[in-house]
Parts: sequence; C-alpha cells; structure tokens
Amino acid sequence: MPSRLYRWLRLAPGEAGPVVGSFFYFFFLLAGYFVLRPVRDEMGIQGGVDQLAWVFTATFVTMLAIVPAFGWAVRRFARRALVMVCYGASIGVIALFFVLMQADVAPAWTARAFFVWTSVFNLFVISLFWSVMNDVFDKHQSLRLFGVISAGGSAGAIVGPALTAALAERLGTVDLLLISIGLLIAATGCALAVMSSAAGSASRARPGRAERTGSIWAGAVHVFRSPYLLAICVFIMAYASLSTFLYFEQAHIVAAAFDDSATRTRVFAGMDLATNTLTLGLQFFATARLVAWLGLPIALAMIPVAVAAGFGALGLAPTLVVLVVFQVVRRAGNYALTKPAREMLFGVVPREDKYKAKNFIDTVVYRFGDAVSGWVYTGLGVLGLGLAGLALVAAPLALAWAALGFMLGQTRERRARADTAGDTTIEQERAR
Repeated sequence: MPSRLYRWLRLAPGEAGPVVGSFFYFFFLLAGYFVLRPVRDEMGIQGGVDQLAWVFTATFVTMLAIVPAFGWAVRRFARRALVMVCYGASIGVIALFFVLMQADVAPAWTARAFFVWTSVFNLFVISLFWSVMNDVFDKHQSLRLFGVISAGGSAGAIVGPALTAALAERLGTVDLLLISIGLLIAATGCALAVMSSAAGSASRARPGRAERTGSIWAGAVHVFRSPYLLAICVFIMAYASLSTFLYFEQAHIVAAAFDDSATRTRVFAGMDLATNTLTLGLQFFATARLVAWLGLPIALAMIPVAVAAGFGALGLAPTLVVLVVFQVVRRAGNYALTKPAREMLFGVVPREDKYKAKNFIDTVVYRFGDAVSGWVYTGLGVLGLGLAGLALVAAPLALAWAALGFMLGQTRERRARADTAGDTTIEQERAR
C-alpha cells in the first residue's frame, strides 16, 4: 500500500516526510488565516462602515512600507530565522489584538488596526511559505510535488471558515483569535520540521536565494514601457475597484441586517466557506476545460459579465440573499477562472517583465485600485447615491472590464501565434 501511494503521489525516496510536513504547513497556515478573515470583515464594520475608505488607504500605505522590507529580509536572512521571526511576530500581534479587544481598548481604532494588519499579513505569510518551498524542493521536485502540497492549502481554506462558522456564536468573535493562534503555532512547527528534514537541511543555514521577482518599483518601469502591461494594469484595477465597491455594499447590507457581532462573523465565515468549496470544485472539474473550450478572450470576459449582472441584480434588490449569492459566485469565479486566465496573460511577455512587472501589478496596482475605488465609492455616496444607485453605476463599469478582458485575451493569442511562428522560422533556418 505505501508503495502504491508513493507511485500515485510521485514521491521519490526521502520525500515523504518533507511533503507531508509541507502539506500540513500550508493547511494550518491557510486555516489560521481563514479563521481570521471573517473576524477582519467584522472589524471593518466595528471600525465604522463610513471609515472603510480610510482603512483601505491605510492598508495600501502599510503595504508599500512592508513589502519592500519583507523582500529585503527574504534575501538577507536564513529561512529558519525568518520563519521564526515572522510567524512568531504574527502570533504575538494576534495575541496583542486579543488582549486589546477583550479589554475593550479604543474598540474602533483597534478594529481598524486589526483590519489593516490582517490584510497585509495575508501577503507576506503566504509569500514566505512559497519561499520556503522553493528552498526545500528544487525545480524538478516542485513540478511533481507542489500540486500535492497546494492541496493542503485548499483543505485549510475550507476548514478555517468552517471552524469560524461553527464556533463564532458559541465562542464569540474575539475568542476566535485564540484558534487562529493555535493553527499558526502548528504551521510554524511544521515549517521548522520541514526545514530540519533531509530535504530542507541545506537551506537552513544560509540566506534565501534571491527572488526573481525584483523590487516592486523596478517593475513600474517595465509596466509603463509596455501598452500590453498597462492594459493588464487597467484590468487589475477594474477588478480591484469593483471588488471594493461590492465589499463596501456588503459591509452596509450585513451591518443593517444583523446587530450581533458573532452573527455577522458567522455570516462572513459562511460566505468564505461557500466560496472556497465552490472554488475547489471548479478548479478540479472545470477550470482547464472551460479555458480550453471557451478560449482565453471569453474566459477573461466571462466573470466580468457575471459581475455586471450581479451589480444589476443588487441595484434592483439590495438584499442580503442577493449579496451573498453574488459575492460567492463572483469570488469563486475569480479564483477558479479569471485569475488563472489572467496569469496566462504573462506567458507572452519577456522573462524580466514576467517577474518584475508582475510583482508591481500584483501589489502596488492592486492595492492602489482598492484605495482609490474606496474613495470613489464614498464620494458617490456623498453625492446622494444609495446602495441601489451605486450598484447600478458599477454594472456598466463591469461591462467595460469585460470588453477589456476580451481584448487582452485576443492580444495574448496574437502574441502567442507570433511567438510560435518565430520559433518555427528559427527551426527552419537551423535545418537548412
């Protein structure tokens, strides 16, 4: 039986321990995060729905400060030390927030700070996980093993919100932080065990390999030199902006529907659970088939069209049921279809652009879109547009986003055909 399992998982001798450890490392890490995420959404309400634009701006500014520093630390320090410091500090921060929330110290400001910290925390802990994986496993092992390891994260992304949904009303929102602490301690233990294993011992005593992503600001130069990359930036900003519009709508609707903090947390957790479960099913059964069948242009436009329809429905009936269905379908569709299709857009750009520009787009552009759209939403509200009016404003923007996605998909296909033709010509020249 073990030999069959080894063959099925494509494990070589000596890999079972590191792979199992990495599986549970990712499982506990994402479970811990997804216990926190519904709490973060609840803190967004407790900090004041009318203050969300400021909170999103603070998240953007904090990200600009932390991401370069984190990138420097990844290149400078040994992975083992970095893991202990980063995860240990994260656990300490969560414990501090637990104390502040229990003592009811400046509740609105504590809630806002927790929202900002959790949003940034998600960026660097997952980045650190993959940095560790790339140190522990070489490029040949990664092709065989990362799929199995990623399954641990998928399982954790389901178990985490399931725990929160089941326990939020029983324990209360604040006590959920203790569960997250326990899961992150387990993740840290798994990380240290993996790095202490035979496969990880070589990475233990040296600084991490220099990442190929480059600095976020180096990527900006590449973006502004390329109309294609600029179009991708606009596509990402449209996604971020419409996501922010919907998030603000969600905060207003959920805050109006429920007075109890634990109940709101349970609702947010239920949405995460439904989203992650649906995403896993779509990724397993449909993503590759849909992209191959529909083609990249339609794959990129499909969810934006659904978003336009969702905003239209929300404008006509701004109710909790419509919101939940819309949010779950949109997020699952993005994770399972739009995001993989979006990543394919980088397959036809030069190698340096692929690493440096993508880093800039995924961090600065994305969070900048969040921050700006938060103020646009707030400004439209000041002008007198209610929830329904704001939703109907977003619908045509989503259609424009769909059109851009379709055009980007066509451009990518043309570039791919040109690259293929160029490769064929080179081969023909060599054959002469």
